[in-house]
Amino acid sequence: MTTTISLETVEARASYGIGRQMGDQLARNGFEDVELAAVISGLEDAFTGQDLQVTAEQIQEAFTEISRRMREAEEARSAALVEEGKQFLIDNGARDEVVVLDSGLQYEVLEAGDAEAEKATRESTVKTHYHGTFINGQVFDSSYQRGQPIEFPVTGVIKGWTEALQLMNPGAKWRLYVPYHLAYGEQGSPGGIPPYSTLIFDVELIEVR
Repeated sequence: MTTTISLETVEARASYGIGRQMGDQLARNGFEDVELAAVISGLEDAFTGQDLQVTAEQIQEAFTEISRRMREAEEARSAALVEEGKQFLIDNGARDEVVVLDSGLQYEVLEAGDAEAEKATRESTVKTHYHGTFINGQVFDSSYQRGQPIEFPVTGVIKGWTEALQLMNPGAKWRLYVPYHLAYGEQGSPGGIPPYSTLIFDVELIEVR
């Protein structure tokens, strides 16, 4: 429950900002069971010079235990993503229209493009449109939605793209099914892609230079 206070002074607004920044940090750190009353009590005790209500050893033990729980929860989430991605690719790769490469990359040709045009190499720069989703259909990035294609070196993107772009005809449009080891791997991407994520991209190869 939010407590309404007066924020009419500069000091009050700055103080509120400090609390807000601390709250944002707590919300981002993955510790879902933060007890706000205990946080406020700790702040008040520190600010007013009060003695610790528990020992420093107890606090450290609590930090260690919470870190262990958070680590186990993250490992469980990652294991689930790996298994979901693996099963998705097994099922998807069984479809007749899907090509499965030795690397694990899968693709589906939506538009063939110009078979007479020169294909991209590792030294090429390409212009593409793309639409990226997780295997549940959630969109995480799309140049189509922005209305602006992008240019980049063939080797300047994830491994799955680098492999596919050298196989595509200019003008082609493919749907790529990218296992995590050819995407953002065990680390994920700060832009909102979790570790171990299998990804789907519709890629239109507009130009090769």
